[in-house]
Amino acid sequence: MFLRAQLSSQLSSITDFLITIILVNLFQVFYVYATFIGSVCGGATNCVVNYRWTFKAMDVKKRYVALRYLVVWGGSIFFNTSGVFLMTEMIRKIRWVVEFSNLFFENIFILPKIIVSLFIGFVWNYNMHRYFVFKNLNLKRFFHSHDLMDNTK
Repeated sequence: MFLRAQLSSQLSSITDFLITIILVNLFQVFYVYATFIGSVCGGATNCVVNYRWTFKAMDVKKRYVALRYLVVWGGSIFFNTSGVFLMTEMIRKIRWVVEFSNLFFENIFILPKIIVSLFIGFVWNYNMHRYFVFKNLNLKRFFHSHDLMDNTK
């Protein structure tokens, strides 16, 4: 399952990065907005692939997956967008890092985007998808009071 999740993540990351880079370089969209839009597109790709192939969650109702995925996806987009912004702005203050990165990347935000995406992917996305989004959680069993308390004396 972990390898399938990584392949799904890579496909989603390719979608995310391509859209982000195209928006910044061809359409001159501010990198923070482009990062947000790329994350949304990559997340949509990830949800479909994970539901059908990675976690094979066909026995979980789509509406529950969608609601849980939106919560996790919102966190992921927030962490990615804010992380890229904060790291990029910090790096811009370090002259030698900017000069060095300009040898490899036209836009300085690419390096933070790679670092943040990897971190959020391993720490947040994988774990939340595996243990929360694509699990058939039977939450009703936690709310049955007769199982928890015996009213007979």
